[in-house]
Amino acid sequence: MKPPRPRISRKSASITENLAPGLDSTSVVRADLLQPMRDWFTSRGWQPFPFQEEVWQNYLAGESGLVHATTGTGKTYAAWGGPLLRALHEEQKLVDAGKKPSQKAPGLKVLWITPLRALAADTENALQAAVQDLKLPWLVERRTGDTSATTRRHQRERLPTALITTPESLSLLLARADAQEQLANLECVVFDEWHELLGGKRGTQAELCLARLRCWQPRLQVWGLSATLGNLEHSCDVLLGRPTGKRIAAYQTTASQAPVGKIVHGATSKSYAIDSMIPPVIERFPWAGHLGVRLLPQVIERIEAARSTLVFTNTRAQTELWYQAILKARPDWAGELALHHGSLDQDVRRWVEQGLREGKLKAVVCTSSLDLGVDFSPVDQVLQVGSPKGVARLLQRAGRAGHQPGALSRVVCVPTHALELVEFAAARESLEKGHLEARIHRSKPLDVLVQHAVTVALGTGFRAEDLLQEVRQSSAYHDLHAEEWEWVLDFIHRGGEALRAYPDYQRVDVVDGEYRVTSQKVARQHRMAIGTIVGDASLSVVYRSGARLGTIEESFVSKMKPGDRFIFSGKLLELIRVYDMKAYVKPATGKLGPVPRWMGGRMPLSTELSKAVRNKLDEARKGLFLGPEMEAVRPILEVQADWSLIPAMGELLVETLKSREGYHYYFYPFEGRLVHEGLASLFAYRLAQRLPVTFTMAINDYGFELLATEAIDVGRAIQEGLFSEDQLEADIEQSLNAVEMARRQFREVARISGLISQGFPGAAKSTRHLQASAGLLHDVFTEYDPDNLLLRQARQEVLEQQLESNRLRETLVRLQGATIQLVELPRFTPLAFPLMVDRLRERLTSEKLEDRIRKMQIPLEKAATSRRK
Repeated sequence: MKPPRPRISRKSASITENLAPGLDSTSVVRADLLQPMRDWFTSRGWQPFPFQEEVWQNYLAGESGLVHATTGTGKTYAAWGGPLLRALHEEQKLVDAGKKPSQKAPGLKVLWITPLRALAADTENALQAAVQDLKLPWLVERRTGDTSATTRRHQRERLPTALITTPESLSLLLARADAQEQLANLECVVFDEWHELLGGKRGTQAELCLARLRCWQPRLQVWGLSATLGNLEHSCDVLLGRPTGKRIAAYQTTASQAPVGKIVHGATSKSYAIDSMIPPVIERFPWAGHLGVRLLPQVIERIEAARSTLVFTNTRAQTELWYQAILKARPDWAGELALHHGSLDQDVRRWVEQGLREGKLKAVVCTSSLDLGVDFSPVDQVLQVGSPKGVARLLQRAGRAGHQPGALSRVVCVPTHALELVEFAAARESLEKGHLEARIHRSKPLDVLVQHAVTVALGTGFRAEDLLQEVRQSSAYHDLHAEEWEWVLDFIHRGGEALRAYPDYQRVDVVDGEYRVTSQKVARQHRMAIGTIVGDASLSVVYRSGARLGTIEESFVSKMKPGDRFIFSGKLLELIRVYDMKAYVKPATGKLGPVPRWMGGRMPLSTELSKAVRNKLDEARKGLFLGPEMEAVRPILEVQADWSLIPAMGELLVETLKSREGYHYYFYPFEGRLVHEGLASLFAYRLAQRLPVTFTMAINDYGFELLATEAIDVGRAIQEGLFSEDQLEADIEQSLNAVEMARRQFREVARISGLISQGFPGAAKSTRHLQASAGLLHDVFTEYDPDNLLLRQARQEVLEQQLESNRLRETLVRLQGATIQLVELPRFTPLAFPLMVDRLRERLTSEKLEDRIRKMQIPLEKAATSRRK
């Protein structure tokens, strides 16, 4: 039997009134107002943490803010308790006044924004549990792309009291003509896993939506939840619509209007154990991926020893490969071993999640689809296959084990090549020091603003000056210039300078001074296109019976022909045909086929982890091999030190070697593959200006190789400005053909801004069609509208995101102050070897590559052995 709901006496109802509607006015929130939530926690055998009570008090006082607490310590109920306590108090006031509280669910009061649809169902269950036990007549529902048509229809008529949704579905809600009326009683917006939105265009989309909601509800309270943020003040500023960084001084008047905000730090009692699986044999000349699934026996041993395990990988392709390998080794685990990633059908994912909740699964091989708040019983352990490439990512995944307050969260890291052991040791040290990656929001992406302007025009309509003032209340657009806003208005109204003669691009009309969408075709097309996630076109993978397995990217299927086999959803499938954006398949037997490759598989080493890796190498140079991982790679690093050197923190190692292939130049900044890609191309371009020479390049997270046809005086080039920041962007464009990269990036910008359409259900357009349309528009703008702001944005996104130009510039500054260690080599070192292999990988099949590598390793191993003797 559930305990009776505690009664709140009128005497204890003390609260600040100006930001907390419906409550008595004093300056202090009395602690006994929190008693109903305390009693509910007690009824469940829990005790609230101080940080949870702090959030409840702040909420009742009308505050907004950010909750930063480790995974599994109760952030959800920290944010949910405030709205429930306020509702209970308002009910009690009616009772004390002799009135009977309504048993009808009130309209929308709380919006709960989640970054992933997969989180919505578990969040709904958690919120609903408290509502039911406290006997509130609230209706809690979710609205995502997975919501049924029946529920959507009911929600069009009346929204629930609490709605769990995504940024895309929130934008769709704002596209309704009655949006302001439907949101008239909104009191609170919660952004779950705020770090997942911050830094991307989905976060910018959420900022714009939030600015609109604040315009309608000036007393709106906003709370963000996160476990993995390294820059809390910046993250809180973005959440609350304040300017950030240098823009604060320029916009102090606007900033003073924003809410003050609270940063609440969560429970600190969470304990983490980060172990590494050490290979029984460490090759002194490792290369990326050389371990493959060689550690499978140890992985299986770990899984067998635990009741439940999550095996995280960094890519969906890796997930499919490890699932197959484990199942082949242990076929008796069929039914207890599962697969989970974002391309699988939602029914498959729900089955896996339910199996975890019920304790029916021994292990699940998964991607990041399970490292965010999907609610299930805590697993005993987490295995991380490959380097997590970021400290925060490892922390998030570790927290899935012991996902409850006070429990130990254990993660075991499984290297895919030996040098990843250094990354594991560096990640553990960073976690112990509390060093997490910062998330920086996007500044003024105009494609998102164009989409939002059409959304508002489709919904309530807007006047130009009013919406300008509104969007400037978001952190992303605080410094939006009037000229930029005029360009946006002209673009959605007339199509811009180059498209004025084409009615299809004139999406918004001006009616009595208001911008409105009057075309039903435009309205339907825009609703289908709302959102900022852009990728390769996806095809559904279905059996002939119609049963759906998930989605696969068009670029993979386009290279296949009927009869070809591939692995997907843990099954060997044979392609029958591709028709109407569906890949029809049937089960196959025999030799395994390839695994699909999805976009987004190249995660670079984060800034924080790069710095930590350099620190571990600095220790090794001094003879300090701290921890089992560093002891394991000691033989590799000792050979590196004997034949060359291990770079110290303030040094840049440059190795040179002459072979039959030419002149090799190896640079080791340890800044991640994206920065190295930019640096390699930049250095090659600048060196070629001094002497006509052709370069071949290889890149990894630790450094890059330039293979030249002629000898280069690198030391002199460095002295004469190889690391200079002068003309950086111009040189990058010349070196990387960034103009062509911007042309490809323009497809994303064009899709988000509504220039190209992916079509309607049943008539979707292929990626090739979309790319051709975007390319044509790019050429038209380049010739007839060269000042088009979307062209400028595409170019800037290439520099800032694909090439990490800001980080590249910071690296150049660091290298200018570094001591350059130029070492001539007699043979390849352990750091140079994987770069050489990566270059060969582009020319050889996997079978020929492994044979070639083995032949190259033999003399190196002999030389290393004789040198040690």
